Order: sequence, then structure tokens, then C-alpha cells
Amino acid sequence: MADILLIEDDVTIRTALSRGLRDLGHAVASSPTALDGLRLAVQDRPDLIVLDLGLPDLDGAELLRMLRAVSKVPVIVATARDGDAEMVPVLDAGADDYVVKPYSATQLDARIRAVLRRAGDPAPTPLQVGALRVDPRARLAELDGAALDLTPREFDVLHYLAARAGEVVTKRELLTEVWQLPYGGADKTVDVHLSWLRRKLGETASEPRYLHTVRGVGVKLVEPS
Repeated sequence: MADILLIEDDVTIRTALSRGLRDLGHAVASSPTALDGLRLAVQDRPDLIVLDLGLPDLDGAELLRMLRAVSKVPVIVATARDGDAEMVPVLDAGADDYVVKPYSATQLDARIRAVLRRAGDPAPTPLQVGALRVDPRARLAELDGAALDLTPREFDVLHYLAARAGEVVTKRELLTEVWQLPYGGADKTVDVHLSWLRRKLGETASEPRYLHTVRGVGVKLVEPS
């Protein structure tokens, strides 16, 4: 399953594709306009965007250039424009694939899976935050050169935070992205794992070094000052 953002102004196409992709197992958000689509892309960080070129407020090619300025999210351009004069500049501007209408949700799903396979990083690099090193390939975390004894879930939480070092990450995001669970009632699970992580990092919530709570918002992992 992938989180898909569909930016398409035709309500009939948008509704049919959203339903078809959901039936195939994807989570789908949609927008009928370029600017609202850009907002959702930045806010929700989808796995892939399906982008129509003929949008009412801004040409899709211009939106693609705006997206590429702020994100590397894979983009499939899906449009009725089928000439090389349209296709080549859009691919040069950063589109990962180009599909011409009409097409089925099944055909689009095959394109989505192919693009996501190509976009996957086969060799993720270790992350370094201060004296903390997190190696996703070896699933190993070290502090001051000493290996940390982490459970698989603790490692997943630490890796997620290290990949976003300096950013505030909400409990909702951790629960959705790490546990793959909807938010509601299970936020104590996040609190418990953060508490365990702090203990293994040699710190406490009242005297943090790496894991800093932002009250009412979430938590961020930073290099100790």
C-alpha cells in the first residue's frame, strides 16, 4: 500500500480513480486544484503524486516545477496531452512517468508500483547526529561508539527521528508511520517507547540530550549543544 495524492480537476475521473486505487489497497487523498495539491503534498508527504496537467488555477507543468523545488516525491503525470512537445519537457522537468488518458486504475497501479520500485533506496546511508550513529542497513545504533541494545520497534522510532533530525515529529506521525496504526487511544505506546529510548540514550525527559519534547506538539531529535 502507498499513500497517493491525486491532483485532478475532473470530478468524475478523480472519484473513479480514487475508488479504484483504494480498492487496490492504496490510501488516496485528492485535490481538484494545483495550489491545494501543493499544500497537501507539503503537509502530508505522500509516497507518490499523480498529477493532471490541465488544472484550473495553474498549469500542471508549473506545479511540477514548484513541487521539485521543495520535494523529491515521485510524480506520475496523467493527462490527455499525448504529443512529444508536451511529454518531453514534463519529463525533463522531473516527472518520473507519463501516462495518457484514458487509463484504468489497474494500469495506473502498475505504473505506481514500478515508479516506487525505482525510487526505493537500495542502500540507505547511516545517519549521524552528534555522537549517535544509526545504520538502517545493519539495523544498528551506536552512541559514542558503543552499540545500543534496542528492540526492533525502538530502533524504528530512533531511525525515523534521526532521519528527521531537528524537526518536530508528532505522536500522530510516529503512530502512523512507524506503527502503521490510526491515531487515537494508543499514544501512550509512543510515550512508553520514547521513555525507553531516553533511558538507553542515558537521559531523561527532564534532562534531555538528544530527545527533546515540544510540549503539546511532539518530539525532536537534536545534536546535544
